[in-house]
Amino acid sequence: MDLLVIAAVFGGLAVLQAALIVLFGMRGFSYRRQFSKAEAGAGEKIAFIEVIGNRSPLFLPWVRVEARVPPEFTFHTREEVEIRSENYHKSVFTLTPFSQVTRRHQITLNKRGHYRLEQVSMTAGDLLGMRLISRDLSAPAELYVYPRLVGDGLPLPSTRAQGDVSVRRWIQPDPFLVNGIRGYRAGDPLRDIHWPATARTGELQVKTHDFTADPRLMVLINAQKTADQWGDLMDYEQERIEYAISLAATLCLQALAQGSEAGFAANIPLDEAAEGACLTPQRGPGREQELLRAFACLRIRRVCSFPTFLEQLPRMSGVDYVILSCYDDPVIRRRMEEMRALGNTVTLHVLPGEVPHA
Repeated sequence: MDLLVIAAVFGGLAVLQAALIVLFGMRGFSYRRQFSKAEAGAGEKIAFIEVIGNRSPLFLPWVRVEARVPPEFTFHTREEVEIRSENYHKSVFTLTPFSQVTRRHQITLNKRGHYRLEQVSMTAGDLLGMRLISRDLSAPAELYVYPRLVGDGLPLPSTRAQGDVSVRRWIQPDPFLVNGIRGYRAGDPLRDIHWPATARTGELQVKTHDFTADPRLMVLINAQKTADQWGDLMDYEQERIEYAISLAATLCLQALAQGSEAGFAANIPLDEAAEGACLTPQRGPGREQELLRAFACLRIRRVCSFPTFLEQLPRMSGVDYVILSCYDDPVIRRRMEEMRALGNTVTLHVLPGEVPHA
């Protein structure tokens, strides 16, 4: 008889608990996730953080959270977390009343990209699994993964972006480039007085300066592997284009470090844009981050042929163009000559068939 009473009481409590979870289980539940850094480099390890809370007086025996995760992330997790098919992340929690649980998972970022996580699926249930409640929750998290940098010693010829070039038209006088001496004129700065020449002639003489161009680098990425490519590249065919993106990022950062303006363009879009990417040369605070974020957002999805893309580029002069392409082509060469006619330097760098690995 006592066993029957105990069983009846236990069964009643189980039913009551299940009913309470169905009625109130979601009211105090919260879930958020984030990365330990908003921006990181490819190959880097960072933390993926989950915070789940229960602000109600109700005990939740188990709560399961499932979310789709990018296959480019490698999780280094504990036993409580399961990764299915390298694409779905599942965590199971037990929440006491008015509690909060925080979990940190180490992940390796295997590939450049702009990753945005949106929703998760949450399921909660009673101790005996009699009743289940499910809900989709908004849990946004965003991460920019920058391309790997190639390092020093790039196999590219020297261009005006790597040094000062004297020009005929006035851009800015270079105080370090002296091209002659002349007589003093009203308004000439005293720092330009050439004292040895003044002593020889008996009259004030001043140094004259050459004019140099302010170097501007523009890296152009051709996302086609061949001139007659008609479709988009499969994932396994994208390695050389990824190398071109890494090379372009390295060149831009080197130019900025030397005080030059830098930009890039490609016949592939940023995220889901309809047109190719184009960031004209600039410099200044925040420019490095702006470029790296743009490189992270590039999607290898060709929007037009490369010759057509070159025709659509803004017309600029006094720019050092470096073209990164998997192939050489007469049509590209003709467009390069047109760009040179505007007063630019243009260099074509054909990417190696075998991509160098770090």
